[in-house]
Formats: sequence, structure tokens, C-alpha cells
Amino acid sequence: MSANSLPKEAAVWHNLEIDKTLQVLESDRTSGLSSTEVQQRQARYGLNELQETAGRSPFVILVDQFKNIMLLMLIAVAVVSAILDLRSGSFPKDAIAISLIVILNGILGYLQESRAEKALAALKRLSSPLVRVLRDGKLSEVAAKELVPGDVMLLEAGVQLAADGRLIEESNLQVRESALTGEAHAVEKQAELHLPKDTALGDRINLVFQGTEIVQGRAKAIVTGTGMQTELGRIAALLQSVESEPTPLQKRMEQLGNVLVSGALGLVALVVGIGVLRGGAFEELLEVSLSMAVAVVPEGLPAVITVTLALGTQRMVKRKALIRKLPAVETLGSVTTICSDKTGTLTQNKMVVQNAYTNHRAFKVTGEGYEPNGEFQIDGTKANSQEYPELQALLVACALCNDSNLQQDQGQWIIIGDPTEGALLSLAGKAGVERDQWQARLPRVAEFPFSSERKRMSVICTVEPEVSNQALQNGLLEAQSYVMFTKGSPELTLERCDRIHTGDRIVPVTQEQRAQILTQNDQMAGNGLRVLGFAYKPLTNVPPDNSQETSELGLVWLGLVGMLDAPRPEVRDAVAKCRVAGIRPIMITGDHQLTARAIAADLGIAQASDRVLIGQELERMSQEELEQQVDLVSIYARVSPEHKLRIVQALQKRGRFVAMTGDGVNDAPALKQADIGIAMGITGTDVSKEASDMVLLDDNFATIVAATEEGRVVYTNIRRFIKYILGSNIGEVITIAAAPILGLSGIPLTPLQILWMNLVTDGVPALALAVEPAEPNVMNRPPFNPRESIFARGLGSYMVRIGIVFAIITIALMIWAYNYTNAPGYPRDPNTWKTMVFTTLCIAQMGHAIAIRSNTQLTIELNPLSNPFLLGAVVVTTFLQLLLVYVPPLQQFFGTYYLSPFELAICFGFSALMFVWIEGEKLFVRLVKKGG
Repeated sequence: MSANSLPKEAAVWHNLEIDKTLQVLESDRTSGLSSTEVQQRQARYGLNELQETAGRSPFVILVDQFKNIMLLMLIAVAVVSAILDLRSGSFPKDAIAISLIVILNGILGYLQESRAEKALAALKRLSSPLVRVLRDGKLSEVAAKELVPGDVMLLEAGVQLAADGRLIEESNLQVRESALTGEAHAVEKQAELHLPKDTALGDRINLVFQGTEIVQGRAKAIVTGTGMQTELGRIAALLQSVESEPTPLQKRMEQLGNVLVSGALGLVALVVGIGVLRGGAFEELLEVSLSMAVAVVPEGLPAVITVTLALGTQRMVKRKALIRKLPAVETLGSVTTICSDKTGTLTQNKMVVQNAYTNHRAFKVTGEGYEPNGEFQIDGTKANSQEYPELQALLVACALCNDSNLQQDQGQWIIIGDPTEGALLSLAGKAGVERDQWQARLPRVAEFPFSSERKRMSVICTVEPEVSNQALQNGLLEAQSYVMFTKGSPELTLERCDRIHTGDRIVPVTQEQRAQILTQNDQMAGNGLRVLGFAYKPLTNVPPDNSQETSELGLVWLGLVGMLDAPRPEVRDAVAKCRVAGIRPIMITGDHQLTARAIAADLGIAQASDRVLIGQELERMSQEELEQQVDLVSIYARVSPEHKLRIVQALQKRGRFVAMTGDGVNDAPALKQADIGIAMGITGTDVSKEASDMVLLDDNFATIVAATEEGRVVYTNIRRFIKYILGSNIGEVITIAAAPILGLSGIPLTPLQILWMNLVTDGVPALALAVEPAEPNVMNRPPFNPRESIFARGLGSYMVRIGIVFAIITIALMIWAYNYTNAPGYPRDPNTWKTMVFTTLCIAQMGHAIAIRSNTQLTIELNPLSNPFLLGAVVVTTFLQLLLVYVPPLQQFFGTYYLSPFELAICFGFSALMFVWIEGEKLFVRLVKKGG
């Protein structure tokens, strides 16, 4: 072996014979490795641990928050303001207030981004702490991290695999690999096979993988991969290679900041230039510039957005969706494609029998989950199971050839044991065949357990004389002292049968009947069902141990049972809603393609004739070829972790905004890559949850639709209060800029007053607008383009238009108030006009908030109690503004002056014009549409 890496055969261990694998790894199946060789390999390969690449430190994340262009401008304003105040001997209260706002916004950003990456830690927890291995010819127990390639592991039921390995020998081995591959059922392993090189991960039944669990049997395996060379290691590498992209909201806020700062600097330059040309004092012009810079930055916007997203998360939790990362609330509203795993998300994760076939009769079985309630139907008509002896015999076999238990727990029917056997108990219960009752009548005395070679299991039951007649009545026509029930692979079980149960007779099975049974089996399998065959055999004696090969001959064929992990009933409606909402659902699963197609067709995700792209085909595609196919394929089956990641990346390259649902370890890289990663709360692994943006608390695909609706509502409300806040800010900037241009002495608004407006008189009503109820058509339209500008769909023109109107109203008031308060004989301070400007701007925003609730409906047409928070916000904010004008300590701190009732009435009168203008716009648009 080379010094630092596994041999080139490592990628295809499943393709090698056992002896070749031992030869390549220079190990021995009976003695394992020597202690010397173990030490050398530990030095060569390192510990059997997942390695973590360095990410951003908390300090770097914090520093990055202050690279925001708006915060940088505020920092500059704070510095200049402090210098000016200190030079004049004043207390730098403006600089301190601005600095506090900068720090607060930086902390808010840090808290959103600083969540530690825990996906890798969750992966590490999948390693088993102790492993039984052969070393120096002796059985030893070593720490999992000390394993090296070439170690021989001894495995048994309940063990969690600590490394990847090639099976050397096994006995009835079944491994649960759902966390790694997405496969719903335990996988039956076979050591002696060697498989084609392109065999999909879920079909490599001669290998075992780190993080999976032995559920049955025992085995011996040679370690082929440790640490980052395991399948889990590859997933860890994928997780760490995925870089988080900014969300649409973050991109829009960055764009907004660039536009605002650029516009503010341009306006500052214009005002200062004109002021200098008119001979204005530079220091006074500099103070005007500072006020304009503070006015243009919506200081309260980050806090309002954070609170809005937090409120959205609370509403989503009530709808069973837990948001882990705040920006995901808004991002959900932009989703165009949902990539969903099948098991447990689209389906119930409960095996349910759909069909039963006894000779020439096909029965459809209704009912959901494990609840033993349902009907048997023939051609859509209800059938009484008691009237069909062969069906009764089949159901008795289902109940007795079974090692699971069906029971109720707090009103819910649950399975203790294998889900497949649980489905058989539920089937029998639907016809009144209770397992406990039949076990009392026909107690088990022996069994031949399932084996992967035979693909069958059999149980031998005593037939007491007093229950023989009952047995005959239930279709067991040849019941003797004992009876053996057998279930397993339909083909292999049918080979062992020489007779068939038909009606009230047992007759020799014909070739025509065999062909008919196999055709029915193929048809069920083609519909995605897992099919089992059942038979029985009357016995006079209990067969000896290990005589299964001879005892399981001469069986009486009973029938077929086909079961499916049935779709969740509510998912069909959810998929239909997705279609209406312009969202495309896609199924990506590790299950078999026939099962995937059947479920997808049933739910409306795809047509039965649509193409299914399997992992082997995908493996042979280049990324460019995949990108050409992703818009045409809605079902992916037998996929590996890399495939899921490639599919999401290809969709994103095509401009799709992707949500990815999943529950397994194998889903984690794609969950992290997706624009929205959605993990399952019940069946999801810790790894998938830590890599996700959202967790479905009920594992229900339908919950995604509800969450998407909330996301759309949040985005609509964010746009609403951005219009509200920035319309005001533009009016403030123009008003401040107008003062020196008009030759008015003094600055109409101080930075502290502007901060008050931006944080309180803008911020409080903005929060109330954030809880505005959803529009009725929110899910009856396609998603808005997630890459659209923040100013798209009229938002930019509205802000400019309303800002100008705002400014015109305020400048008119400012000119009147300036002349009024500076006229000879005015009884109070001539600077009172500044307080009138300040108050008018604040009160006008209250009318703006009331009017902006709807773009089309007049305020009088809206139910005022549908958003009582807004009414409360308007009253409270108006009261707070009046406190600043009439409470002396607040007057002194904020630099305001007492207003007479007449002056206050003038302020309210000018402020009301803002409300009148917006309502007038709505009427004008309505008249234009009506006229058109």
C-alpha cells in the first residue's frame, strides 16, 4: 500500500472477491493484523475520525458585521459629529446615540450568523465507541478511533458500524442503512457476492458502512475505509465544501444600502457645493451633511426585519415548521422548486398492504397506517372476507408467520418489530383475524428463521383437536396435528409448492397457474409494491432442526400480498397547491425506481410514463448534461449523497430557487447547498437537522406549503414597511437639503431627532405593519423572482414619489413656520419652526402607516380590527412624540420647543395631507382601471 492513501481498488471494494480484498489490504481473515502493523497504519492513515476544516471564527463574524456600507457611513458620521461637538465644548450625545445604533445593528447581525456549525459534530456522534476486532489472532475490544484499514471486525445485532468494511462472512445479516442511503427497509447482506463497479451505494450488499446499524444476524468484515475515507467521511467533506450563499433578503438589503449611501453622498455633495457657492459657512454645511447622512440610513430597519422574521417563526411553529435560521422565513416565499425525499415525507413511513391475490381473485385493501380498519374490495365492490376460504387462510398465515406486535399506545396504533410484518398484522386485523387469538389456538412450537439465501421464513404450529374444525372453517383444509406457515420471496416460495388453495379445495398447481401468479407478482412489483408469497403445509410431526431444505417442500400455495409505504393522504392536496402556486415538486430518493414512480404518479408529482433518472445513469452524466435534464425529470431514484448535491446545484444553475427536504445523513450536503434546507423533525438525523434551515415538526410535506405561504406573507410585509420607512427617509433628506438651499438659517433636524424618527416614529408602526394579515391570493400566483431587485414591482418608484410628496408637504410647512416664528413680535424662540418640522414629519408618518395597509383598497374599506397592533402603534407613537414637545427634560435632551395649540394644529393639518394624497392615488388608479 502507498504511504498516505488507500489502494486504487478502494473505490470498488464491492467489485472484489473476498480473498482479493484480503490480499490488497494485507490482512488475514482468522488472525487480523499484528500490533506492529496496526501502529504503522495508524501513523499512515491517522485516527478513525472525521476532520473539520477551519471556518470563520466568532471574531471574524463580528468584524464582518461592520463592513456593511450603511453602518460604515454611520460610523463616519459618529466620528465627525463627536469631533464637532468636542470642539464646541458640547456633550457628544449625537455621536453616542449613533454609536449605540451601530453596535446594536452589529450585534443583531452577529447573532443571526454566529450559530456554530454542528453538522460535523452530529456526524461524529454516529461512530461507535468500542469495536470488537481480531488482532494478533486474538479477539480484542478497541476504541473506534483506533481502527485502521485491514482490521477484521466482528459484528452482531445492535452494533453500530464504526468504519466501512467488506464482508468476509455473514449469517442472516440485516443492516439498517436508512440514515445513509434513504432506503426504508433493512438491507439483507451477502458476503460472497462481488458486484459490478457501477453498483449504486444502496445496492452494495457485500459492504457495510460507518454509522449504520446491525439489526439482525452476525458477520465478520474487514475494514476498508476509516475517517474521511468512509462514506460518512465523504459526506463530511461535501458538507464542508458547501459555501453558504446570501439569502435573497440579504442580497436585497445590500443592494438597498448601496443605493441609499450612493444617493446620499451625491445629494450631500450637491448641497455642500451649492451652499459653498452661496457663501455658506462650511461647518454649518458639514452639520447639514451629517443630518442628511443619518436621515438616509434606515437605522431601525435591521431591528424591524429581525423582529418580523422572529414573528414569522412563531407563526410557523404553530403550523409545525421550526425555523433554525431567521432569514429562511422570508426565503421560503421565493421557493420555485421543492426537492423531497420519499420515505416519511411524502409517505407515512408505515408499510400498508394495498393488494392481496389468492389464485384468480385480486383484492384491493383500503385503510391507512397500521390501524386494523379497512375494506377488502373486488373490482371496486366491497367483499366479505369470510366468504373466501383461501383469503381467510392467507390472513391466518399473515398473523402467525410473524414476529411483530401490533398494539395501541395513547390511541395510536404502533408496531413493535419489523414494519413489514406489522403491515401483515394490520391486514389480518381488518378481516377480524386477531394474532393473539390464533396464537392461542395454534401455538408456535418451532420455526425456521429467515435467511438471505432462502429468502423465506417458516413457523410450525400445533393444531389441537378442539380447534381443528375452526381451522377447517378458516380455509386450512388439510389441518393435521401440526401446520407450517411459510412466507418469503414469491418466486422462491412458489417453487416449493406443488398444490394450490382454490376456493374450498386443494388441487395440484398447474403451469398456467404458476405463470398467472408470477404475472400478478410482476404487476404488483411494477406498481412499486413490496410483494410476499405465502404457503402452508399440514404436518404429522414437528420437523427436526436445520431440515428447512427438505421440510419446505410440497407446500400449498395461498397467495400474494403487496404492500407499500403509502402516501400521506394530505400530500396530494399539498402537491396540487404547489402547482397552483408555481412551485415544482421533485422526488429524490434512495428507494427503488418502481416504488418511486408509483408514489410520484399517485401524488401527482409526475406521470406514470415519465422518466425516472437513477443513480447509475446520473453517475455517467457530466454536470452540463445533468443541467440539461433537471427541468425534464421529476423523479430520481437510487441516488447517493453526491447525486443529491449535484441535482440541487444543477437546478440552481438553471436559475431555480431550491428547497430540499430530507431526513438522512445522506441528505445533509444537499440540505446545506439548497437555498432552503428542510429536515424532518421526527425521523430526521441530528446531522440533517444541523445542516438545515428549517425542521418539519410533523415530517409532513404538506407543512412545507403552509410554511411557504407564511414566507410569502413575510416578504410582502417586509416590502410594505420598507416602502413605509424609506418613503419617510427620502422626505427627511430632501427637507434637510432644502433648508440651506432656501437660505434658511439653521438645520431643521438634528441627528438625534432623526434617529428618534427612524427608530421610534418609523420603527413602531413598521413593526405593526409586519403582522398585517395575508392577502387572499397569496398562494394563487407564482413566486416572485427571488433575484428581483428590492425596488422591483413599483417599490422604487413609490418610495421616490411618496418621498417627494412628503418633502413638498414638509417644505411648505417649513417655509410657513420659519416665516411665522421669525416674524417680529413672535413670543417664543424663533427656532420653534424646527420643532414644527420635526413634529409634522413624525405625525405625517402615522397617516402614511394607516394608508399603506393596502395598495388597492381604501382605508375606509378595510376592517380596522384586522390589525389592531397598527392602531395601537399609531396612538402610542403620537403620544410619545407629544411628550418630546411638552415634557421639559425631553425638550432639553432632544432640542425641541413648546408648540402652542395653534401651531400643533397646523402640524396635524399638514400631516393629514400625506394620508389624503395616498388615498387619492388609490382612487385615481381605480378610476383609470375602470375607464380602461
